[in-house]
Amino acid sequence: MSEFNPGLPDASSASPQRSHLIELRLWRQFLTVAEELHFGHAAVRLHMTQPPLTQAIAQLERMLGVRLFDRTKRSVQLTTTGQALVPAVQDLLARAQALPAQARAAAQGEAGRLRLAFVSTVGFDLLPQWVRAFRVRYPKVQLDLLEATGDVQLQGFERGEIDAGFMLHAPGFVSPGLAHLLIAQEPLVLALPEQHALAKSGTLALKDVLAEPMVIFPRRIVPSLFDAIFALYHAAGSSPQVAQEAIQMQTIINLVSAGLGVAWVPASVRQFQRSGVVYREVLAARAQGGAMPGCETSLVWRPDHASPTLERFVTFARAQLE
Repeated sequence: MSEFNPGLPDASSASPQRSHLIELRLWRQFLTVAEELHFGHAAVRLHMTQPPLTQAIAQLERMLGVRLFDRTKRSVQLTTTGQALVPAVQDLLARAQALPAQARAAAQGEAGRLRLAFVSTVGFDLLPQWVRAFRVRYPKVQLDLLEATGDVQLQGFERGEIDAGFMLHAPGFVSPGLAHLLIAQEPLVLALPEQHALAKSGTLALKDVLAEPMVIFPRRIVPSLFDAIFALYHAAGSSPQVAQEAIQMQTIINLVSAGLGVAWVPASVRQFQRSGVVYREVLAARAQGGAMPGCETSLVWRPDHASPTLERFVTFARAQLE
């Protein structure tokens, strides 16, 4: 039997708008008939009588402008077009059936997308562990990671390009307009060239390093920490001698290895094993209070843009700290 019926409109004349309005009910009825190849049996499965089912399939064929079944009094067979549609209809109905569960998962933050920025120091240890654990627990969340310095993250928040970020800052500093969760506190240590005379000592005194040329990040990257380091020198009656600026901690360490100067870095940077560099603790004199500045890492986000997925990640982060 011919696949096209003179009583059906040609596929090219079918209205695109009408085709887009085909209900899932019609596709479900088509698939059931395709599986049973018997209108009576299909009607029983669909909990309906046969005449309305026959009419529904005829309606679908008219809307598509093609014949889906070849019918005789004794048999029902799929046409070539009908056979070609079966896999796509099966996929369509399966995805439609999954939508309610997906909607609930999205509303609960268990599915969706999270754009997470991070500074390089977090990437040494904390970030890999957290990302691995979060993905295992919430596999339906698409986690987009972006390594970015603090200033770039702030711009990303303003433009709505990131949802949350791990930022490095001086103790107690809070970026205006951002919610924050303190993740880690750590001291600053001094990175020195391995062949430097001071590298022979296990612990250094602040007065011994004040005159050393320094490699440091630009102030715009982490202003609070930059200012804390400069304040340390000023309190000791000295001014930092900046030899070179660099953005990434790895680059700073590489420049120290090249002999360009010493660098104040978070203690966690010691995990970055670079040949030619050693790390030493520095003690301030009692006249300067005896305490060296430290640094903190916080998870930050815009509280007015908190999606369920972001809230889920914040909850996850809090649990990691317990």
